[in-house]
Formats: sequence, C-alpha cells, structure tokens
Amino acid sequence: MKFEKFKSGTWQKQFQFKSFSPTPINQQWTWEEPIINTLLEKANKSLGELNAFSLIVPDIDLFIQMHIVKEAQTSSKMEGTKTEIDEALMSEDQIAPEKRDDWHEVQNYIDAMNNAVADLKELPLSNRLLKQTHATLLRGVRGEHKLPGKFRTSQNWIGGSSLTDAVFIPPSQNEVPDLMSDLEKFLHNDEITVPDLIKAAIVHYQFETIHPFCDGNGRIGRLLIPLYLISKGLLYKPSLYLSVFFERNKSSYIDALMRVREANDIIHWVKFFLNGVHETAEKGKGTFQKILLLRTEVEGQISGLGKRVPMAREALAVLYRKPLINAARLQDSLGCSKPTSNAIIKDFQELKILRDIAGTPRNRLFVFDRYLNLFTS
Repeated sequence: MKFEKFKSGTWQKQFQFKSFSPTPINQQWTWEEPIINTLLEKANKSLGELNAFSLIVPDIDLFIQMHIVKEAQTSSKMEGTKTEIDEALMSEDQIAPEKRDDWHEVQNYIDAMNNAVADLKELPLSNRLLKQTHATLLRGVRGEHKLPGKFRTSQNWIGGSSLTDAVFIPPSQNEVPDLMSDLEKFLHNDEITVPDLIKAAIVHYQFETIHPFCDGNGRIGRLLIPLYLISKGLLYKPSLYLSVFFERNKSSYIDALMRVREANDIIHWVKFFLNGVHETAEKGKGTFQKILLLRTEVEGQISGLGKRVPMAREALAVLYRKPLINAARLQDSLGCSKPTSNAIIKDFQELKILRDIAGTPRNRLFVFDRYLNLFTS
C-alpha cells in the first residue's frame, strides 16, 4: 500500500450511529513523500544515540526506573489523573485519601511497564502480552470492572458523553478479534520491508483506531511503542517514551490521528510521529548527559564521608530509583540500623544532596532535588 493512495477504512451503519472499520495493516507499505525519508533518518540517528547511553552508562537500571515513573505519570495525566511525579514517588500512606485512586492508576502503569518489559524476554510482543499488561493496568482501580485483560465485547467511543455525540466511534466489537489478529501478524511479518519506526507509527495509529479494550486503550497504545522498539532491538532498555511529546502536543496528536481516519492522510501522522521520536530521543540524550554529570558531582561530595562512603553510595543508588524518601524507607532499602539511616540523611542534608520537604517530625520527607528536577524541567 502506497501512503499517497491509502484508504483508511469505511463507516459502518450501526443502529443510531456509524462506527469506523479500519483497513487491515498487514501489507507492504511504500511512499513517495521525500521528507519522510529525511525525518526517518533523523529519528533513527537520535534513537541510536539514545540507545547508546543504555549500553555505556554504568548501572543504567537505576535511572531507567525514573524514566518509567515519568512515563506512567504523564501517560496517566493524558487520561485525566492528577498525580504529580513527586506524588508518584511517595508511598500510599503519604498520599491524601482523595488522591489515592489516581495514585493507584499510576502505580499500576509502572507495574504494567516493568512486567511487560520482563515478559518480552520470554514472550513475543503479542495480543497475549498486551492482554496481560492490560490486566495489570486495571488491577484494583476504577476500570477493574471493564474486562481487564480481555478485548471488549461491547461498542465503545472516544469523546462525548455517549454514542450519539461521540467524537469518534471505533469498529464494532465483532471486528476486534480479526483486526487485532491482523495487527499482531503485521508486528511479526518479516516479509514486509518497512523500517521499524514507520511500522511503529502505523501500529500505534491502528491500535488507537481499533480501541480493542473497554478502558485503558490510550495507555496501552503508548506503552506499545517502546515495547515494539525493544522487541526489535532498537532499544536495549525502555528509555524512549512519547507520552511527554503527545501530552505537550495533545491537540495536534489527536488531530493527526483523526486526519488519517477522516482524510486518509497517513503521511501527516507518520511525519508527526517521527518528529516526536526525534525530539523525545534528543531530550532523553540530554537527560542522560545531565545524569552522568550529576553522578560525578555527588560522588565527589560523598568522598569525604570517611567510613560511611560505601553506605552513602548504596544510599545514592536508592535515591536514583526513588529520589523522594523518608528515613524508614531508606533504612529498609539499605538493611541498616535506624541511627545509620538518620546519619546518612543528615550527611546528605549538609552536603545539600537531600532537602527536607515535610514539616512533621514523625514523617519527615526528603527529596534529591537536583536529580528529580531532571525529569520535571
């Protein structure tokens, strides 16, 4: 299928509304638009350089966890949750009761991503894996009654309050199994010579158009991007997430997807997607560079702590995963005594590595400002 001649699908009459039946994607794809090749080259270059950090940065997993937390918070924010990144790093007892539903959704997203990446070592990227990931995403939260881990068996819609005023109505539930089977075949069809980033763009569009689950489609669809890149070896670790780009350009993101459905303009969507990969990878590279500089700086700061240096290094490793902490959590993470935990926190405060942000003596909370800010600026 040539992009320039692509027909996105047809509208099907369903009682009082029309649903959209997308064209299957498991086919060869070509294009004439030269700017796509230019954007693809830029995106591949930036992605390769970002991936290099995963191979050269010591203890990379310490820092990947914060990337996942940031993705979980941002992708959930696109669906209406109001959990901020500092709250995502807190334990449940530190969250106000009225905010805990949102907090649980973000924590489920973190678990879903971590589990899916681990599952890729044993399972192919497949409908089975997506269903498992979806079940984790909806575990014990507001969508827990919306068939977690199963494709929908009823009609859903996007935007509006009902089918009568919806912005977009995905295909009938009866079409979902065949459409998702086609998508899965496309993921693994090595006879189709399409660059992986182009393939990822097509897959994301198709998944969001099918909307195969009753709830959680946006989050699973965005998770699908890094999972696909990892499965194809373009990423060694889950270090690229487009949710920040999509959230910052939310109107353009929604419009680009709708232009495919309404005007067959897949070229505009692919260009938008490749720009997002390039911009996000460039920002990711900058974050890793700043992390390395900060790491060198704080290693120098703790070098004067004498016999507490080894324990201080272990404490830093904890903070790189969770830069917001209290004395009890640090004590548990290090397996040390309460006096030792308090002593390290005092040292880190004096070195301005940690800052006290809670005023209650019984539950003082400390933040590694310089590190957390790398993920919020």
